[in-house]
Amino acid sequence: MKELIKFFWLFIVVAILAACNIDEEFFAPKIILDSDTGVYAVKYGREIVVAPKYEHAENATYCWTLDGEVISTSPSLSFSREEVGEYFITIVVTTEHGSDEEEIRVDVVELEIPTVSIAGNKNITVTVGSEVRLAAAVRETSLPTKFAWTVNDKVVSNELNYTFRANEVGDFVIKATANNDDGSHSDMVEIQVLNAADIPFTWDFGRYTLHTVEGRKLLIEPLQTPYENDIEYSWNVTELSELTGDDSKFVFTANESGVYHINATATKVDDDSQTSIARSFEVTVYEEKAFYRPKSGASQADFNRVFEYTPAPGQFINELKTGGFDASHTSPEAAVTYAESRMNEANWISLGGFGGYVVVGFDHSIDNTRSYDLGIIGNAFDGSSEPGIVWVMQDENGNGFPDDTWYELAGSETGKFETIRDYAVTYYRPTGPEMPVQWTDNLGNNGEIDYLKQFHDQDYYYPLWIGTDSYTLKGTRLEARNYDQSGNGSYWINPHYDWGYVDNFSPSDFNSSNKANLFRISNAIDFEGNPIRLSHVDFVKVQCAVNAKSGWIGELSTEVCGFYDCSLKR
Repeated sequence: MKELIKFFWLFIVVAILAACNIDEEFFAPKIILDSDTGVYAVKYGREIVVAPKYEHAENATYCWTLDGEVISTSPSLSFSREEVGEYFITIVVTTEHGSDEEEIRVDVVELEIPTVSIAGNKNITVTVGSEVRLAAAVRETSLPTKFAWTVNDKVVSNELNYTFRANEVGDFVIKATANNDDGSHSDMVEIQVLNAADIPFTWDFGRYTLHTVEGRKLLIEPLQTPYENDIEYSWNVTELSELTGDDSKFVFTANESGVYHINATATKVDDDSQTSIARSFEVTVYEEKAFYRPKSGASQADFNRVFEYTPAPGQFINELKTGGFDASHTSPEAAVTYAESRMNEANWISLGGFGGYVVVGFDHSIDNTRSYDLGIIGNAFDGSSEPGIVWVMQDENGNGFPDDTWYELAGSETGKFETIRDYAVTYYRPTGPEMPVQWTDNLGNNGEIDYLKQFHDQDYYYPLWIGTDSYTLKGTRLEARNYDQSGNGSYWINPHYDWGYVDNFSPSDFNSSNKANLFRISNAIDFEGNPIRLSHVDFVKVQCAVNAKSGWIGELSTEVCGFYDCSLKR
């Protein structure tokens, strides 16, 4: 009886429990990502944790896979990679009641480490009492960045420009450092400070074999003028005893053709010693028309060869789209081929910032007609003039190469107070991509060719075929006239100059039908700014003549599309 009663109550309990489960529902698990887009980003080498929420995931198993390989079996994923790229990862959660699956994308991106570049030479020797002005540029990142200058590891400034004062003899390491949460980068300059008497005495010249034409002045000047005041110079010409000099440079003139020999000595006298440097030069003097090449019936009006294309840094240099460059333009020869091809197609080449130039030749000598002799095509229009100065050269030694003397063609700004002759700018290779190109000039100024990432995406504006980390361009600088007409930086104007410049919307020498400016060989001047008569020329150079930039538009840069002999142009 008792066993029957037990069985009866057990039946009742089971029935009750069964009745309670009749309406219960079972759900498959569900993944709720912690990103609305399913896209995550992490810097390479760093770790990111992806931690979704889950519903109905009691007793679940988890499986994270990348390219079919299981990389985690935990509810959350800790992920890092050393290579930049997109990684597609699948998460599957499974219970006895079903499964759910989601795909996420993890973008592994570059660290935003700031890059620092100091303009100028990295090894400098100065005398006690000197000042060295240093300028740094820092590549922008999206992260807050700190900057500091240190001298022998002591912080001395947080500004981008710093002046080092050489108050004592010694060796100094000047370092510019920028850092943010992603890392830090430095550039440095080593400065040796010596007493004046300990500075090495040098007096060097670019060439010692020279040539000129009868009656013309030839300037012989050192690569760098010694700064000491206590140096005595002596120049004499073996064949012209009356021609002497007592300066660091020398002006030679001979009225008859022939070979002349020049001897020069620089002597530095100290309290207890004397140092002398002797230099010898050979100058060949030719008749003016000794290598004149007359026109023939086969002569072409247009230039027939580019000899050199050396632009300053600029936004169209190395640029693959509008600029027309490609990955092969990494040598001076390739740059010449590029310039020839572009202009032969009536397309423009950019000369970049101040001093950038192109040199061309013709299949004949271009005569000085005392009228318009040369046409040079640019792309100027009203409100957009980017003047280039024209230089001309005779093939004085007859070797077919432009290794003779350049003569500037005077323009409307020649001789004005604002116009600077023998102006020189040195450009410095950036230390990282997307950085501005820094420059210094021979007047003690410095600045940058801005990197305009909203328009161009090449790594650098520094020409890829320039092998050195800096290069200097020298010429005549015109006063810039550009201005912001809008007052808010949105609309810039580059006014024209009266006459005598390439890529210039001049009211007097601009041919609107082909956008050429016209030039007279009779306007040639020598290194002293005096008129010089040239019966003809064989080579022509155009050089960007301003050092300026117009806000968001970027640097002023002369553009050239072609050259022609006006006497043959129909």
